[in-house]
Amino acid sequence: MTQRVELATVMDRFAVDGLVTEYAVAVDDGDWEAYRGLFAPDGRADYRSAGGIEGDADQVAGWLAQSMQLFPMRQHLIVNRRVRFGVLEQDTGDTARVQADYINPMRFAGHDGGSTAPDFVCGGRYAFGLVRTDDGWRLRHVVVQEKWRRTPQAHHEPAAT
Repeated sequence: MTQRVELATVMDRFAVDGLVTEYAVAVDDGDWEAYRGLFAPDGRADYRSAGGIEGDADQVAGWLAQSMQLFPMRQHLIVNRRVRFGVLEQDTGDTARVQADYINPMRFAGHDGGSTAPDFVCGGRYAFGLVRTDDGWRLRHVVVQEKWRRTPQAHHEPAAT
């Protein structure tokens, strides 16, 4: 690899990493217009493993806007990012794949009792497919693979004796 190709690869890595971060921030902030803007025109997302839907970015943004009303506090973290670029003739290509783990603490609406601690936490793995467009890197697909979740435990009153 030449220095120019290595520099381009590093710059692409930063751009791809930034896009994944923008994805997390858009979901956590409920900025559904920004969420839609992260996708390529043919972009799709699949949240079925977490009880959601699969569809184009507009459909999924609408579903997220509705379902995230249950969780006014959310802060998901995307970690352990593994980035692989597509290759076109010995040069960095115009596609990328990112596999990354996530943990997503959230708080149910109306269940605060004075606490700000999350009462619903889930974790899993994302598979992102990206494409370079005239507007920069965009998401072609997002697949959520939820692996676990912790929900509020039912409070049991002691048995009367």
